[in-house]
Amino acid sequence: MPQIKTTVLVDAPIDVVMRVARDYAAYPSFMKDVKSVDVLEDDGSRIVAKWIARVEEVKMEIKWTQEDVWDFANRTSRFRQTSGDYDRMEGDWYFAEENGGTRFDSVVDAEFTIPLVGALLKNLIARKVQENLQAMQDAIKAQAEKVARN
Repeated sequence: MPQIKTTVLVDAPIDVVMRVARDYAAYPSFMKDVKSVDVLEDDGSRIVAKWIARVEEVKMEIKWTQEDVWDFANRTSRFRQTSGDYDRMEGDWYFAEENGGTRFDSVVDAEFTIPLVGALLKNLIARKVQENLQAMQDAIKAQAEKVARN
């Protein structure tokens, strides 16, 4: 699967966007494809969490444990799967002030193989990974803008 890049502009201050993006335990409340996120460790800059996401089209769940390292000074987060269903999943989030709001860029490398499955289903999974990354950013945008208004 190729590298996936997505971007969203958020009408909220950068500190609000980063706070919402970092609150993984809240994701299931505003992201329909995220079934659960259990935070196992959180020392402020490093988070380890167990994720379960749904792929409704094929009625399957994808499970993984992910380590994230947040660099607040440089406004980034680097993440990688430490175990789980992906063959490989890692990437970076970048946050920058732009036009009175926040630019939120995501760059993800993900590999997901389903044994004995044809190219059609593999293409569906690749498309769903991209759609879910964009949906995640859009959901963080909506939540951050809601928080910023209140």
